[in-house]
Amino acid sequence: MDKIINIAVVAHVDAGKSTLVDALLEQNGVFRANEEIVERVMDSDDIEKERGITIYSKNCAIRYNDYKINIVDTPGHADFSSEVERIMKTVDTVILLVDAAEGPMPQTRFVLKKALEQNLRPILFINKIDKKDARPQEVVDMTFDLFMELNATDEQLDFPIVYGIAREGIAKLSLDEESTTIEPLLKTVLNQCSAYEGNETDPLQLQVSSLDYDSFIGRLGIGRVTKGAIKNGQTVALSRNDGSVTSFRISKLFVEEGIKRVEKDVAYYGDIVTFAGCPDISIGDTVCDKDHVDPMEPITIERPTLSMDFLVNSSPFAGKDKTSKFLTSRHLKDRLEKELETNVGLEVEDLPGSDGYKVSGRGELHLSILLENMRREGYELSVSKPQVLYKEIDGKKCEPFEKVIVNCPSEYSGTIINDLQERKAMLEVVNNDENDYVHLEFSAPTRGLIGYRSAFITNTKGEGVMVRSFEDYKPYVGEIVGRKNGVLVSMENGKSLGFSLFNLQDRGTMIIGPAEEVYVGQIIGINNRDNDLNVNPCKNKQLTNTRASGSDDAIALVRPKTFSLEEALEFIQDDELVEVTPSAIRLRKKILDPDERYRLNRK
Repeated sequence: MDKIINIAVVAHVDAGKSTLVDALLEQNGVFRANEEIVERVMDSDDIEKERGITIYSKNCAIRYNDYKINIVDTPGHADFSSEVERIMKTVDTVILLVDAAEGPMPQTRFVLKKALEQNLRPILFINKIDKKDARPQEVVDMTFDLFMELNATDEQLDFPIVYGIAREGIAKLSLDEESTTIEPLLKTVLNQCSAYEGNETDPLQLQVSSLDYDSFIGRLGIGRVTKGAIKNGQTVALSRNDGSVTSFRISKLFVEEGIKRVEKDVAYYGDIVTFAGCPDISIGDTVCDKDHVDPMEPITIERPTLSMDFLVNSSPFAGKDKTSKFLTSRHLKDRLEKELETNVGLEVEDLPGSDGYKVSGRGELHLSILLENMRREGYELSVSKPQVLYKEIDGKKCEPFEKVIVNCPSEYSGTIINDLQERKAMLEVVNNDENDYVHLEFSAPTRGLIGYRSAFITNTKGEGVMVRSFEDYKPYVGEIVGRKNGVLVSMENGKSLGFSLFNLQDRGTMIIGPAEEVYVGQIIGINNRDNDLNVNPCKNKQLTNTRASGSDDAIALVRPKTFSLEEALEFIQDDELVEVTPSAIRLRKKILDPDERYRLNRK
């Protein structure tokens, strides 16, 4: 029977978690000598590969000496924090990665807090020590201060420190030590925690901490066997979160070996297993011996902070995209129910009186990743502006706040401070560094940050870095200034013409080019002023018999501004929608008819 240790790799986004897991797998014989090794092998989802971020927690396993070490690679972005919260109960220790130059970031605080709450003793891995601006000793002190702030116990404060370069597979116990392998980190793991103890004759106990889905065998439960053994074909009891108890038969049982799932007949205490057999199993349910029901404490997931309306596309172009496959509310419902199978941070409600659903999640990125996956799968829909979800605490209306960290050249700091204070943010920390950069920390309402990223990029000329992480619910701060520019809205159906767009360029920034099909109510540009303007992008030049030199010069059109899905969602106002199809992202007014919009505004 294996000696088992489970570890999680946690960090802020882009600190090198997936790269470290690559090094652990590669140096412990998971890949064959002739096998092509893909970078960030655990980031298997298309969007994860494209953006270089981890979205879903994933398991793998290595063998070191006579130990089996299960490794969980976790997301680093705050929007996917529900993935991190659950797995803390299934591991013996966490490797906390901190960038040797950046130091602890907002998400570092979140993941460390969750680890300390589970009484885990983290291992600190100072990564990227080869950076020009690396300051490893200072970062260790900053991380120690963070442990103190989070009320770590004396035992947790005595954390081991490993320095390294994950990209090169190097770890060392001191900065001047010579090392070419990751082995010092593995030795530290074995020193930090002993193999999981138990007895295979104990009655089975396993809590579901994650879910997966297989199109052949259905919903899969994933969790750590905390007592006894689990067998393929075994009939077990299931104690649900609501206290009810049912039974089912384990139809398939898998464990991790390297990066592959391997089918097993039996798995023992300490191991992380994946099993099938119960089509409606949920996070927090406990699988027990049928004659000895012993439920574990339920897993609580933090509630969503943001919602959007996912609506059936009602524009004149609905269904005209040849790559669209799914258009109806039934299609939307089926897809969202499928997402709920595995995405536990999501909530879906019916929208009364409309063809659509209110979808709530942990942030803009959480919801926009779902939308991006849907459009790639062939779904077509309209989406409303993100809205924050309020709470009542002690009789007061409260809203979500975020910790915002900004690093930018000093010359732009005044503009950034002014912008964020307009959006009701409170400036908490200002630090100037020797490179003429300034480090700013704010506490800002999520409401005020919606739509701010593009203004931030413009105001810092692309040189600033802004990092956000959910902080807490705080009292409602009142009205916040929204978008300062109005939009140019098409008042004609037809094909846009270069002549019209050329003449409209003085009025604002175009977001469509010539020869594009447009419809009444579609947003075709950003107005220079704060009001909306109905315009005709399909108007052609009046031809006459008169010709004069200079009157027929070639027109010069400015390249139109294109929106990514996230930028479009941030840009729109409450009376606007983003029309999402597999091949296009359009902006439109909720009410397409200009006369009806005018009557409504008059009221």
